[in-house]
Amino acid sequence: MTDYRTTLYNEVLTLISRLKAIDPRKLSGPKGFWENGMDIVDLVDIILAVEKKYNVVIPDEVPLYSIDDFVNYLQINTATE
Repeated sequence: MTDYRTTLYNEVLTLISRLKAIDPRKLSGPKGFWENGMDIVDLVDIILAVEKKYNVVIPDEVPLYSIDDFVNYLQINTATE
C-alpha cells in the first residue's frame, strides 16, 4: 500500500514532467526547479496546473522551489481519503 505523500509525489512528478517535457528521472531527487533549467514562467505554469488538478489555490507567499515543496503544501491542504 502506498502512502498519501508518495502518491502525491508521483502525481506531481508526472504532471510536471509531462507539462515541461522533461524526463521524470531528471526531476526526481533533491534538485530544485532552477537547477533543472526552469524559470519563473515555468514555475507559474506548474503552479496553475497543480492548482487545477488538486482544486486548490496556492498563495504567492508559499515558497515553491522543488517537487517536495508542492507535495508538502498539498499534503497539508488537500483532504486524504
